[in-house]
Amino acid sequence: METFTDVLLVTANVGSLFDNVDEIQSVWLQELYKTIHRYKPQFIALHFQEVGGKDYMLNMGHAENFIWSIKSSEEMRDYDRVCIYVDSQFQAEDSFTALGSMYFIHKTLKNVYQYDFNVKDFKVVSGQNKYTGSLDQVTTVEKEKFPKYFWPDFKWSRKGFTRTRWIIHNQGLDLVNVHLFHDASNLIACKSSPSVYSANRHNALRYVINRISDNCYTPLPFFLFGDFNFRLDTLSLVQHLCTSADMQTVKKDNSNEVEKIICEEKDNDHQVLLQIEEKLFAYLHQAVFREDNGRALLKYDREATAFHDVVREEDIRFPPSYPYSEEYTKPTQYMNTRCPSWCDRILMSHTAREFIHTRHEGERSIVYNTIGPNVCMGDHKPVFLFFSLKTNDR
Repeated sequence: METFTDVLLVTANVGSLFDNVDEIQSVWLQELYKTIHRYKPQFIALHFQEVGGKDYMLNMGHAENFIWSIKSSEEMRDYDRVCIYVDSQFQAEDSFTALGSMYFIHKTLKNVYQYDFNVKDFKVVSGQNKYTGSLDQVTTVEKEKFPKYFWPDFKWSRKGFTRTRWIIHNQGLDLVNVHLFHDASNLIACKSSPSVYSANRHNALRYVINRISDNCYTPLPFFLFGDFNFRLDTLSLVQHLCTSADMQTVKKDNSNEVEKIICEEKDNDHQVLLQIEEKLFAYLHQAVFREDNGRALLKYDREATAFHDVVREEDIRFPPSYPYSEEYTKPTQYMNTRCPSWCDRILMSHTAREFIHTRHEGERSIVYNTIGPNVCMGDHKPVFLFFSLKTNDR
């Protein structure tokens, strides 16, 4: 008999939650619980990146308490099985990823199994399972930090991925938490199309897909969700935004190195339309990123298209998920630090898409959106995917 399991996948870069005031954390949790209450999923997967924030040495204990508060909250009381993984051992520089994953199973959902990568077999999930530290000895999760030799010209950072493997009723799937490399400099990002950063992310994501698709374990349908740091093609976008403007480059004293790019309107008293510096992307008409959910700029969102051979994504109908203002009173405004982009994504293998049930018109079907669009959630808006998974109860 064909059955369906309602699933909620959420990805959130939570770094700014620990670098800022507790008030944002409270609102963040309220919005998460509202989403859970609205969709009433039977299986929830939360993937976090940058657990502990930039000052993780100071904040890691605080971050772990934040995660425990979700598990023990009144709103989650009907989820009687929980699996939590927090890579919190920042002393282990060669393996620390700052990734955290939480999985909740509702009391009404039976026959859920999790894979043990050591014995290569599935075991029934029961009770509350919490794992923190390096996770290296935890056999129900695979964790890998991207090797330093991949990108010797760039600073080695806390980027990598984790994987857990599940059977829900008789449907197996992999859930992969991924954090890819960011754009360190806006000036370098707009030097070429695609940028050198885009090429690095491409190589890293291809590496992840190859790792979870190799023959070490039987390949299963998979969902990849995390902070991919995908950016708009900056060079093409700047050319588009400044079509009718005068562009000039300002170089550092006694150097050929570009310090800033300034685009001025040809009329209107030469008002500055766009100014770009290493960590500044100030565009006069910022509303273009929010109007119609930024749909006019989706044509510059090209990084995921290179992987259409193996993964797909639901249509994006929400504004760029980063970089939102961290000021409590400016929840829909972007910071002028980076070009707004759809960094936070949920991708799936083609085989996974085949197991998503499309309901009749008028019923809740697949929902791909952000959490807390109108309140301050930190610099990243969490992104979620809600769907019904086809599960055969034989």
